[in-house]
Amino acid sequence: MRVSFTVNGSRETADDVWEGESLLYVLRERMGLPGSKNACEQGECGSCTVYLDGTPVCACLVAAGQAEGRTVRTVEGLADGDRLAPIQEAFVEAGAVQCGFCTPGLLVQAHDLIEREPNPSDGEIREALAGNLCRCTGYEKILDAVRLAAARKAAG
Repeated sequence: MRVSFTVNGSRETADDVWEGESLLYVLRERMGLPGSKNACEQGECGSCTVYLDGTPVCACLVAAGQAEGRTVRTVEGLADGDRLAPIQEAFVEAGAVQCGFCTPGLLVQAHDLIEREPNPSDGEIREALAGNLCRCTGYEKILDAVRLAAARKAAG
C-alpha cells in the first residue's frame, strides 16, 4: 500500500508498505529519520515517541497505514533547521544525554509537557516522563534539563 502523510512539515509518501509495518519502521528505514529509536517494539520504553497530530505516541505501536493523511513530528522536527529546540539545548547543557537511546522519546515528551504546562512541578515532570525508560542515568540530569527549559520558556 501507499501511505502519504506530513512529516516535520513536508509531505511524504512511502510505497509498498505492508499491513503490519509500523510507523517507526517507515520513519527510520524508508524516510531516513533515525532519531526515534527502536528498542522494545511494545510501547513500554518510549524511545520511539513521536507526535501524531500533535499527540505523543509510541511509533512502534502505530501501524504505518494509520498515519495516512495525518501529521507526524519526530525529534528531528523539534529543531528549527540547524537551531536546536530549547529542550534539546537544555538536555545538552544539563548533561542529560548519555548513550542517547532514550533521548529522542524523552525530548518529545518533555517538549509536549512544556508546551502544555510552561511551569511544571517536579511531580508533573516525573508523571510526563514516566513512560520513558532510561538505563544509563538516575534521571536527575533529565529532570534538570526539563526544569532548565521550562525556566527559560517562562522567562521569555
